[in-house]
Amino acid sequence: MCDVYKYSKGWFVKQLREHGILVHPQYKSHLGNYKESELRNLYYKYVEKETFDSEQK
Repeated sequence: MCDVYKYSKGWFVKQLREHGILVHPQYKSHLGNYKESELRNLYYKYVEKETFDSEQK
């Protein structure tokens, strides 16, 4: 398996998939169709928020 650079488009897709987000939550289309900036926004909205919330409890 090839390495993906942290904070690249592939890295964001990989992180989102590891957290159970396989398609875009709103548009229901494949994550590979989106730009890096859109994937970054999804990552911070769902993954980072989830991590932050679990640390608060």
